[in-house]
Amino acid sequence: MKIETLPVDFTDEQKRYLEGFATGLQVSRVGRGLGGANPGKANSEPSGPDAAHLRAQDKILASGKKLADQEKFKREQHPFDAYPRLKEQALGNAPPSPADNFRWRYFGLFYVAPAQDSYMCRLRIPNGILTHWQLAGMADLAERYCGPFCHVTTRANLQVREVPPRHAVALIEGIQDLGLCSRGSGADNIRNVTGTPTAGIDPQELLDTRAYARAWHYHILNDRSLTGLPRKFNVAFDGAGKIAVLEDTNDIAFAAVEVKAGFEAEPGVWFRLGIGGITGHRDFARQTGIIVKPDDATKVADAIVRVFIDLGDRTNRLKARLKYVIDGMGMEKFLRLVEEKLGRALARVPAEALAPRPAFDRMAHIGVHRQKQAGLNWIGVSLPLGKVTAQQMRELAKIARDLGDGELRLTVWQNLLIPGVRDENVELAVAAIETIGLAVKASQIRAGLVACTGNAGCKFAASDTKRHAAEIADWCEPRVAIDAPLNIHVTGCHHSCAQHYISDIGLIAAKVPAGAEDIVEGYHLFAGGGFGPNADVGQEVYHDLKADDAPKTVEKLLKAYLSHRSSREETFLAFARRHDGATLRKLADAEASP
Repeated sequence: MKIETLPVDFTDEQKRYLEGFATGLQVSRVGRGLGGANPGKANSEPSGPDAAHLRAQDKILASGKKLADQEKFKREQHPFDAYPRLKEQALGNAPPSPADNFRWRYFGLFYVAPAQDSYMCRLRIPNGILTHWQLAGMADLAERYCGPFCHVTTRANLQVREVPPRHAVALIEGIQDLGLCSRGSGADNIRNVTGTPTAGIDPQELLDTRAYARAWHYHILNDRSLTGLPRKFNVAFDGAGKIAVLEDTNDIAFAAVEVKAGFEAEPGVWFRLGIGGITGHRDFARQTGIIVKPDDATKVADAIVRVFIDLGDRTNRLKARLKYVIDGMGMEKFLRLVEEKLGRALARVPAEALAPRPAFDRMAHIGVHRQKQAGLNWIGVSLPLGKVTAQQMRELAKIARDLGDGELRLTVWQNLLIPGVRDENVELAVAAIETIGLAVKASQIRAGLVACTGNAGCKFAASDTKRHAAEIADWCEPRVAIDAPLNIHVTGCHHSCAQHYISDIGLIAAKVPAGAEDIVEGYHLFAGGGFGPNADVGQEVYHDLKADDAPKTVEKLLKAYLSHRSSREETFLAFARRHDGATLRKLADAEASP
């Protein structure tokens, strides 16, 4: 039964009830072999590209457990089979039902009511690289169909917002016209593939990640059996360049390493394999002791995903990520299953076989930096918390076309790079960037400031994160002379899109008591998080901090660092980890604001 065909005199609540009832009937039919993959064939074995997913669901039902609602939605009708209904809804400017709100995320569309009566659309941009004409084309689409701006995300991606239902199909088809896509960028799919933003131009990189990110990207797009996972899935490729990719926050982390001579593996550059990262659940990708030939990365990732398809939890969305599969059976058993899928053993080496990774430059995503190619530079452009207007997008595209190599590269730090700028054109390019209201220089506070969308555009967020992050920077910048790289991440909910746990200072939104009965927007504040060789989650310093008090509280914490660090060389991270949360709070509270 399709609820969309019912008479319009049904209330929304009645439609939701009937939709759930119909879904339950369909789930029951598919479980008995009366619908779905093999309609009319009782007790038949599922077949086709969705067979592995249906078998996994069947096992859940056979055990007497209930599927999560999202699994029921997929089982009733695969989202990719429902495109005609999305088009019908666009013609009527109709919002989606709860089931279709989930399904349309397979096309990159997220209906964000009640925050806004509109969609957000997220793209897929492998390795975060797009051409000048693609960025200019996105500016045109944003002005025609959406809010006239884009956000650069923490997965080195673009998303547009304020898309009315009537424009949803025109938008995603317009994105495809540009040679880009939004397919599979949401819901239970493998999300945008990240890679080193300076791939191929970085003087210190061990490996150019572009080809490997691209191969995995197209492998996903062209194999429907890799859609409809138990939950979302992230993969990243680090080529050991200057700018961090945060690969250890991903379900699969491929990190380029130099394998030394004298061990069983062939010396040279391999990928080190980490799996199970999900920092919103306070865990990083765990090292496996496995190294992977770069050309085998897609095959290995495919095998890992297929084990996840078989074993991931389809009953409890909070426990449905890869981390929990590994937690439940142990790393070695999981890896044995991966090897069975792969059809061969994976290469293992001891930690001492790997040379240390070249160090990050935490400011390499901002400003002018020399490329490995003589006479060329990349310019890191600071975007205000990832936001760029349509007109700025067009101007950046022109700068990249006329003064760069024609590409733009997005980073996980919510900004972009213009590569290929000749030495003699750097000054002109910088002036052009500044003319459009953007910057290539930023304070340590502003350069490392990251925020998710917040409740201005996301129904999950408890606070207006982008506004509050800007207020923190505006307050602290003139009052605290921070002289070392610093990351402040502000996230709106437990999904932690802004990855607050891995930041020097991280804030997660909460509804905070204010007086006897009032509740206001606020945060829990953490300190001492890190990534890469310093990977660890931060510790809580302040609980139930009002949003209005956050700027002054961050100021006090930064002043405590400057007053009590062991030397000018001690980083904020090292300082924060020398003390427990109570001590950090005491030191901060002792700092008086002028």
